[in-house]
Amino acid sequence: MSAALLIIDMQVGLFHGPEKPYQGDRVLANIQRLVAQARTNQVPIFAVRHTGPQGSPIAAGSPFWQLLPALELDAEIDTLFDKFRPNAFHGTDLARQLLAAQVEELYVVGMKSQFCIDSTCRSAADLGFTPLLVADAHTCMDTAGLSAEAIIKHHNATLGAAFARLVDSSEVTF
Repeated sequence: MSAALLIIDMQVGLFHGPEKPYQGDRVLANIQRLVAQARTNQVPIFAVRHTGPQGSPIAAGSPFWQLLPALELDAEIDTLFDKFRPNAFHGTDLARQLLAAQVEELYVVGMKSQFCIDSTCRSAADLGFTPLLVADAHTCMDTAGLSAEAIIKHHNATLGAAFARLVDSSEVTF
């Protein structure tokens, strides 16, 4: 079974913005390990940037829009693409590219748990892929209604119950 790693919205402006992601350093380290493991095992890496309208902090090409340099992604070998909606499949070529690469299992990591991680996992399952949500490699920020910790636990439980298979980063074997 062919697998791919999908990194969602690990962007300078979201990660290093005024609101810090919950356990951001730990999540980033887990994703970095998964990137290294994917490279070692020649597993394709897809990384998506959320793109805001011109003039917004995450407009295409702006400093905050860039993917985190710490991920050491390479446009020559990795597939980097942009999205304008929370669902990484909506309005993008992601499904077509995964099908062309014969990917069945999609390891999902990144930000934000309650928006882009959630909608992408649900959509991946609806499209016939097997999403594997890496439970300790996605994050978000506190909200007025819930702490980031509660949001992440809730999404792991909800997505893991019906839409994705939950795995910890230490259990990933590409």
